[in-house]
Amino acid sequence: MPEGTGNTLYIGSTKSEVYFCIYEKAKEQYAKFGVDIEDMEVKNRFEIRLKNERAYRAVVDLLTYYDAERTAFSIINHYLRFVNAEEDKPKSEWKLNEEWAWFIGEHREALKLTTQPEPFTLERALRWLHRQVAPTLKMVQELDKQNHTTILKDMLEHTELSEKHKYLLELEKTDIKDRIDTAMQ
Repeated sequence: MPEGTGNTLYIGSTKSEVYFCIYEKAKEQYAKFGVDIEDMEVKNRFEIRLKNERAYRAVVDLLTYYDAERTAFSIINHYLRFVNAEEDKPKSEWKLNEEWAWFIGEHREALKLTTQPEPFTLERALRWLHRQVAPTLKMVQELDKQNHTTILKDMLEHTELSEKHKYLLELEKTDIKDRIDTAMQ
């Protein structure tokens, strides 16, 4: 880290849809613009970083209540908790740290930014494959070409399908009209 830029702490994976970033804003501004740390109104910054559906759900909450503080602290309260260790109790029963309780505020609700998972479908599997797996598959394919190996082919030959994958294969063999639940008629 360059001298004087301050420290940054990430809570959660930066690849996940919800994580937090805490950093020394005053030191960052000093390093960038030469502003004295004592003159900075904001010394540290706590950021909530949201992606995809989590960001959408936060915006829905903001548009519903028009209260950024409520939304922000409800998200923090759901995903983050600092406690004091108590040797004789399970972690789930440890008391909330007093300083954290002061920061978060008393009686804050927790805002969960998820919905029920969508059913496992071929479309969902293909979206996941494209987004999460395809780049790595392409890299291994290029590696096989470059090195005259069969890593990808061997992996596919030795992979076993789960029951849900077998179910999707069977489902795709059926006609769409046979998939419609006739109990609704």
